[in-house]
Amino acid sequence: MAESSLSFFARLFMAVATFWRVLVDPEFAAAVAQLRRGEPTVSSDADREARKPTLVLAEPNAALQLLGLLQQEGRFIDFLEEDVTSYADVDVGAAARVVHDGCRKTLLDHLKIQPVRTESEGTPVSLEEGFDSSEIRITGNVVGQAPFKGVLTHRGWRVTELSLPKVASGHDLSILAPAEVEL
Repeated sequence: MAESSLSFFARLFMAVATFWRVLVDPEFAAAVAQLRRGEPTVSSDADREARKPTLVLAEPNAALQLLGLLQQEGRFIDFLEEDVTSYADVDVGAAARVVHDGCRKTLLDHLKIQPVRTESEGTPVSLEEGFDSSEIRITGNVVGQAPFKGVLTHRGWRVTELSLPKVASGHDLSILAPAEVEL
């Protein structure tokens, strides 16, 4: 698409996205400064390779702690580890209600969660070029380049606040639930 044919809203979106990226990405800001001076900004393959994100292992402690809390309040792991094929649907449903209540309490106590998208599911949406693929997963018949038009099938979830309990040093978080022995 030629730049002169971009709509006002496409240009506005690009301006806002560029503004924020200039603030948080020094290399991008330097490239914009080069463009403003009329200098070429062609990167070498080595430069592009160096800017690729590196994959790092996620720190497992918070995940293990949260999984332990879900087990403690909702018996989440017990439920998932149980082979429910021999139980009647009504029994599984009753157990699921208890697990749901406990797990929901854990989420409400320790995480603040908000939808990624605010529109109702089933609403038509447009995804402009440069949309954040970590926030939005495109499904269905994906052909071509953005902008894409589709229907929101799931609003997504993001954690906006996390407040896990402090853990004593030396505590083994891989023990999600201690074995219980009744005397």
